[in-house]
Amino acid sequence: MITELAVSARPHEIRLAVLEDNTLVEFHIERMLEPGLVGNIYRGRVMRVLPGMEAAFVDIGLDKAGFLYVTDVLPNIWELEEEFGSIGSGNMDNRIENLLQQGQEVLVQVAREPISTKGPRLTTRITLPGHYLVLLPFFDYIGISRRIEDETERERLKQIVASAKPEGMGFIIRTASEGVEEEKIVYEMGKLIELWQEILEKKKHTPLPGLVHCELDLCLKALRDFLGKDTRRLIVDSPQAYERLKAYAQRFVPHLQYMIELYQGEKPLFETLEIENVIAYALKPRIDLKSGGYIIIEKTEALTVIDVNTGRFVGENNLEETIVKTNLEAVQEIVRQLRLRDLGGIIIIDFIDMRKEEDRQTVLTALVEALKRDRSKTKIFQMSELGLVEMTRKRTREDLVQYLCEPCPYCQGMGLVKSKRTICYEIIRELEQLQTLAPKIGIKAHPDLIYHMKEKEREVWEQITQQLGKKVEFIPDSHLHLESYEILEIWQE
Repeated sequence: MITELAVSARPHEIRLAVLEDNTLVEFHIERMLEPGLVGNIYRGRVMRVLPGMEAAFVDIGLDKAGFLYVTDVLPNIWELEEEFGSIGSGNMDNRIENLLQQGQEVLVQVAREPISTKGPRLTTRITLPGHYLVLLPFFDYIGISRRIEDETERERLKQIVASAKPEGMGFIIRTASEGVEEEKIVYEMGKLIELWQEILEKKKHTPLPGLVHCELDLCLKALRDFLGKDTRRLIVDSPQAYERLKAYAQRFVPHLQYMIELYQGEKPLFETLEIENVIAYALKPRIDLKSGGYIIIEKTEALTVIDVNTGRFVGENNLEETIVKTNLEAVQEIVRQLRLRDLGGIIIIDFIDMRKEEDRQTVLTALVEALKRDRSKTKIFQMSELGLVEMTRKRTREDLVQYLCEPCPYCQGMGLVKSKRTICYEIIRELEQLQTLAPKIGIKAHPDLIYHMKEKEREVWEQITQQLGKKVEFIPDSHLHLESYEILEIWQE
């Protein structure tokens, strides 16, 4: 599968598109006025310890305090004068009140963006990612990506890291390391350690609370985190961003410079690659399948529900075959939409009911295989007899729809407005309570509502007019919302 990365960079906004075989599968956006926080390292001060929740609130200098769970607290890391020596686990009682006290200083990293009303989630288990490795400054440990399955290759990579890493530090070997020469891995290891030393020096001069290290912006993360062995190129439409990418590559991964291209076409890059229309389509709840079926994606506060429907797809042989084919086609689109919209948390997929257990297993296996292409961590549970699949997907930020949209000011996020008939009868009830000596009553409303009242509710209005003993005049106003109206007293004939 050939991958292509496209970066559209402007001073106010950076957009990254990940294409697989010319199909958009991931879209990321970062705005100057809404910068990402994940990966930033701060000197923080403990504001409040919550023994009942085994957590603490930490002031890191932002509007919202960060939230630090006990499982994310590394013993002794607030002892800054020790220059972050080795971690002692010992037999320490790891309750939050024994690890942190109000007013104490902690070095923390943002693990999850603020979502809705929640502040950022913090961790003291600091990591510094590179293209091939992730540095663990506080852990004497070597981990390796599960996506590298070949045991011989896993052992080779572990030996490379073990023989070159400093004592007391650890590394996680990323998927991009598979098949990479030893010198390239060791070179990046040295650069990550060099970066950590720079951070240690900078924290000495950083106010409390304050930002010690800022994570890379989306432009540079495209090179560090998204470029894999199947990537053909990283194309960027900004000369300034192009130079920044080249400079980063020269320092950390010099052999990848040849993959960076500057786009110089006449049309905008995302228009040339036909990305803009796909992004607009990803904001809609309904996604049509090529067969004629469709899926509906609905997000609630607690979870996301995905419903699969056959639509106008009637198949060729029998109903059961049609259902299985629709479900299998839906699997591929569902996984693409999960990645494209960056949906996270609890997800329920309602596949079309299948009678045979082997059919349900076929669809579930297809879902598991398709999710192997997903960069985010997922967990899938067995399919129920009703065709429901429960799964979770790691969430570190708001999804695409939440990031690009805001609740409708009219429907308050419901996605619905009152029907014209409902509003019509509200007006009638209000008229029945109206006490006026005016000979005529005017109803100012949206033209569509007036059409409905005059044409669809003609008999009702004849009755209410007789009951009132007054003339009723309809006044169309296209500037009014469908749910809004005004009842006017008209004194002149």
